Amino acid sequence: MTPEPLRGAQPEPRPVRRGIRKSVYVVPSLFTTGNIFCGFYAVTESLLGAVSMSLGDTAVAARHFDVGAIAIGWAVLFDFLDGRIARMTNSTTQFGVEFDSIADVLTFGIAPAILAYAWGYGFAPGIGTVAFVISFLYLICGALRLARFNVQASKPAMQKPGTSPKVDKKAFVGMPIPAGASLIAAIVHFSPEPLAQTTAGFSVAGRSLLLGPRELATGMLVLVTCLGVLMISTIRHTSFKNISPRQRNPRVVIVLIALLVASVWFYSQHTLLAMATLYASHGVIGKVLGLVRRSHHPHPDVAVEHD
Repeated sequence: MTPEPLRGAQPEPRPVRRGIRKSVYVVPSLFTTGNIFCGFYAVTESLLGAVSMSLGDTAVAARHFDVGAIAIGWAVLFDFLDGRIARMTNSTTQFGVEFDSIADVLTFGIAPAILAYAWGYGFAPGIGTVAFVISFLYLICGALRLARFNVQASKPAMQKPGTSPKVDKKAFVGMPIPAGASLIAAIVHFSPEPLAQTTAGFSVAGRSLLLGPRELATGMLVLVTCLGVLMISTIRHTSFKNISPRQRNPRVVIVLIALLVASVWFYSQHTLLAMATLYASHGVIGKVLGLVRRSHHPHPDVAVEHD
């Protein structure tokens, strides 16, 4: 016979089911796998768009480029969710960190570099091999950004004061690589027609200004170069890791998320372009404002000598 438990004794806790625990660790990796799939899909769509453009079918090429840009957008969502789910379920592992970094190199490094090359400046007249160099520069800067982030996140104690930027959970040091990919994808989604067959007209001070494919491609080259430089810089960008429905005003967060989803659903081209532009530029704007503020308000400890 089984002995009865003593009165007042605490019941033994039920053992955690190993199957459920293992599935919790698998969920973030599934989102990372979706991230890789979107990156691969974006690359194939970019190549199909380039082939269609070489055959003279601009409309089909535009559809391929648009689908490739949308795939990168979905990858940004998957990349955001896999990290959040891993932190919420306390299932962060070193394997997941390395797997996520490999996925980011493909989806936010190779895919947008090829998309910008095929859609933007690779086939524009008068550009030449500079297009190849700029896309490769963007990829290298993204890889360096990911490597620096992994080192800072895994071994913060090895950093000596003054030798490397301090790790801050509220901000990223350097623009995150998904932000650069998001801006490239948002521009393509806003205007999927290849730049090699695009002209843009503007009115400045009563004068009409017409930009041809070469001028537009040059502007895209400059933008991609700036994105690469921002990734390896030390300019801080908000991480949004402190935003959660568990905050003091969760209703405000829920309403803002609902408005954001509705805006993306009905006005995806304008909303995504505005969001990507604001995030990519807010670090530079904050840095400039900080320098201006310090120039107008010098440190009080600094003594100024007068004759």
